[in-house]
Amino acid sequence: MPTVLSTESVECLSKLAYQTLKVRKGAHLFQEGQDGDRFFVVLKGKFQINKLSGDGKQLCLRLCGPSSIMGELMIFAKNGKYLFSARALEDSEVLVIRNEAIERELLTNPLFAADFMPVMTDHIRKQHTKFRDLVLYGKKGALYSTLIRMTNSYGVPVENGILLDVQMTNQDLANFSSTTRESVNRALNELKGMGILSFEGRKIIIHDLEYLKQEINCENCPTSYCNIE
Repeated sequence: MPTVLSTESVECLSKLAYQTLKVRKGAHLFQEGQDGDRFFVVLKGKFQINKLSGDGKQLCLRLCGPSSIMGELMIFAKNGKYLFSARALEDSEVLVIRNEAIERELLTNPLFAADFMPVMTDHIRKQHTKFRDLVLYGKKGALYSTLIRMTNSYGVPVENGILLDVQMTNQDLANFSSTTRESVNRALNELKGMGILSFEGRKIIIHDLEYLKQEINCENCPTSYCNIE
């Protein structure tokens, strides 16, 4: 399961919020390089957190659903800029909180801090491992890493493997891997030819998860941050 804030912490943050904002599907809540002076909690809907790679391709880092936090890396970062962009995948609603309000709460409310800090740490570790896989094992490794994370988020055991019970296009997989749709097509067909995976409609069945893990020297990280969310 993805790591999100507890109900108590969301209630605490709702008291700090100065605005509840509705975001239409396809719109950006914030973009890379903008002033990072606000913090967000998802109340409804879903967001995609993206980073532009050096060659201009989009790298999707995670999906954020209800009770997820966004913009957390800017807490205590004076005059910082957002490092990533957040785009709504469906009509959504978020709490908007100024960073200084969060900072005061962290310094004065130990129970809130004890819940908040592990969530933020897990997000940093997730991003670190994704960048690690991309840098060390290239775009194919990033794809393999994405498939592994998808098994932890959406995997359903079936007779011949693990069904990824989510409809995700090859372009979506390309965004998670910072590569092109054509490259993903080739890699998936190669894995299919090797018997590592197969397709059931628009869904994927992983037959040999261990092969994917071996190819990227998987460290068997806890599923709390080895997931797609």
